[in-house]
Amino acid sequence: MPIDNNSMQSNSVNEYIDGVRNGDRTILAKAITLIESNSPEHIDMAQAVLRELLPYTGKSTRIGITGMPGAGKSTFIEALGCHLTESGHKIAVLAVDPSSSISRGSILGDKTRMEKLSQDPNAFIRPSPSGGVLGGVARKTRESMLLFEAAGYDVLLIETIGVGQNEITVRSMVDFILLLMIAGAGDELQGIKKGIIEIADAIVFNKADGDNKPRVMAAREEYEKALHYLYHATEGWTTRAHACSSITGEGITDIWQVIEKFKAITTKSKVWDIRRKNQQRDWLHALVEEHLSRNFFNDAKIKDILPQVEQDVMEGKATAIAAARRLLGE
Repeated sequence: MPIDNNSMQSNSVNEYIDGVRNGDRTILAKAITLIESNSPEHIDMAQAVLRELLPYTGKSTRIGITGMPGAGKSTFIEALGCHLTESGHKIAVLAVDPSSSISRGSILGDKTRMEKLSQDPNAFIRPSPSGGVLGGVARKTRESMLLFEAAGYDVLLIETIGVGQNEITVRSMVDFILLLMIAGAGDELQGIKKGIIEIADAIVFNKADGDNKPRVMAAREEYEKALHYLYHATEGWTTRAHACSSITGEGITDIWQVIEKFKAITTKSKVWDIRRKNQQRDWLHALVEEHLSRNFFNDAKIKDILPQVEQDVMEGKATAIAAARRLLGE
């Protein structure tokens, strides 16, 4: 149910903090909506809330789940999520839906595709529109992750929209990237050329059931051989190809064990901690760039001359480089 502006402002900073820390799902949902708001007063309040909650964050396992459309990401997440909650974990799913480049709207249908998980009291599914942001993740995903961690969710599953090369942005906010693949969609090794392969910590062929299982196992073997020739995404870790069925549940437990092994190895080698620190630095740089860009295009002088500068570039009267220098000079 949508939460209006008045409802968000009716809670004080302390009420948000106490509600999130106590696992109040209603307050948590309102806090996420507060963080996603672009209203100046909401931004100030959201930052105050996050500042107080920061000491309670950082203890979860953050997993990015990506893959081509049709690979069964939502079905896989439901299978993995149900396995985790049954094992005593508290999980949050941040599912990013693609925004229309025309209407700017999103379907936000992930809850309907995860019917069982959406009713689990130890799971929280938060669909968010991508807002046209490259990288396959919503702009405020990082802040939402902090809220879930402060609320005691120990596994965060970040589902990206499946847009290929641009999805590498998710690498800057998760500990482990799982790439879902499907067999029988053409030349299996064509995918090896995509940038997303190079940042995956595990490749999983889904839908290993029924008549499709032999094709899945053959594709897994083919990838397993090819992966030996690629640079591995994480120091000290070898990316492997796996198979599972989100329908029957076969292989789901094994995949979670792979993630646990990854965490144990990278924690011991300090790679886990180093990656987290580097992500914080990258987040800082991204926020500075976003702020500078927004201020630049909102500047009165730029607004005044931008239409003519754009027109000159489109008509071939000026190169893009010369036009950019002119704008920056202003």
